[in-house]
Amino acid sequence: MSLQTTKITTDDKNKLYKLLAQQCEGLFHGEKDLIANAANLSSLLYHSLDQVNWVGFYILQNDELVLGPFHGQVACTRIPLGQGVCGTAFSQNNILRVADVNAFKGHIACDSNSASEIVLPLNIDGKTIGVLDIDSPVLDRFNHQDQTGLATIAQIYCQSVAKN
Repeated sequence: MSLQTTKITTDDKNKLYKLLAQQCEGLFHGEKDLIANAANLSSLLYHSLDQVNWVGFYILQNDELVLGPFHGQVACTRIPLGQGVCGTAFSQNNILRVADVNAFKGHIACDSNSASEIVLPLNIDGKTIGVLDIDSPVLDRFNHQDQTGLATIAQIYCQSVAKN
């Protein structure tokens, strides 16, 4: 089977995220592995979204977030809970959309080119198991439409790997 990702060209973010959600459902169909689906999702988003320079996962292991599948420059391997944007989003179990990462107290700079970030907690079977992290070299890259669309995609991911 040959799968390929390309940038989806549309100025309508709602349409973009609807198309990405459909691709996720197809991509995850029949596959329940957390790492395999994370790898494919990070690739799909990295190659489909404009103005992003890093897309990836941090997974909870032994009370810290550990780097999972990603696309972009090398990244921080471990993030303490409650620290940086990822650790804070995880601890608060809330989506964090940061317009300027340099203004975020305690930001952990893995890539100095990143200017804005969105982090989505991943909840499976009532437990937060990690985060989906997306960085951009553009200030204020992520808006409410991105947050809503990416939250839907994160939920599709979590449903795909949940133990039934």
